[in-house]
Amino acid sequence: MERLSNDGYRFHTNDDEQTPVRPHTPPTAAAADHADWLEQQFRSVPMTLLSWIRIVGDVWLVGTHPAWSSSAGADPLVIELEGTRYPAEQSLRDYIDDEWTDWNERQADDPENSVFVLPVAPDRFHKDNTSGGDPYGFVLPDGCVDGLFSWETTMPFVSYLNWVFSEGGFPWPSGDDNQWQVRHRLVEGLLPL
Repeated sequence: MERLSNDGYRFHTNDDEQTPVRPHTPPTAAAADHADWLEQQFRSVPMTLLSWIRIVGDVWLVGTHPAWSSSAGADPLVIELEGTRYPAEQSLRDYIDDEWTDWNERQADDPENSVFVLPVAPDRFHKDNTSGGDPYGFVLPDGCVDGLFSWETTMPFVSYLNWVFSEGGFPWPSGDDNQWQVRHRLVEGLLPL
């Protein structure tokens, strides 16, 4: 985030207003309670998801770089598990509870229904302020140490993070040479998880 800021990148919402946002919010005092609530709600939650909530916090790298024709199209990293960017009246727990209830109702009607995905990020099109697909998230319940992260495909969360970090936080190439040069500078000296 510091490297991006120093390079002129501006973090903002994924809408026409492009309201400036903080790219990282450390875990709040309520983070541990939120992690505990997720465990109660879903019975089995991956350690990587719980650790992200308790140690990392919320990350939102959507924004604009002065040298790029489009930043969001490169699918910037977003992982919002605590929901600190949203007003208190928009309860993340209520949203998750509604999504879980809807999924269970659909599951009762169609047992072959797909797995539940806890939404934690808009898809790459929504990040670019374009109508897109389903949000990215974690497959739950899941008692594994490294949970499955569902986006364009499904893969272990740490593998997803290593891939995203290896691309400077922007895993989708745009074909823009300026974007490649900045991304190359962003990854310099980064080690895999």
